[in-house]
Amino acid sequence: MVDDPDREDPIGADPRIASLEERLAAARRSEAERTRSGQQGADAGYRLGNQVLAELLGGMIGGAAVGGAIDWLVGRGHWGLLVMLFLGIAVAFRNIIRIANRRSD
Repeated sequence: MVDDPDREDPIGADPRIASLEERLAAARRSEAERTRSGQQGADAGYRLGNQVLAELLGGMIGGAAVGGAIDWLVGRGHWGLLVMLFLGIAVAFRNIIRIANRRSD
């Protein structure tokens, strides 16, 4: 008799219990919404940081590679490496400034 889940409670449902369940459900929904929006913002910030890092490293490595190739072809000193490295850094910072000024969606 007690183990039968389909059997109704002879006393009846307490309205306070129903109210408590409604409030708990509302609190769970609002907490899920709050934590979900925070995770999306963190993911967007993480992606933006990775993009900035990629721009900076790509500019430096690309400039150094092109400058090293120019020096290897010309065969005189390391001026091509230095000039292209600084040019790559300047382009990387220009791209980072563009990323920072982009409007968020």
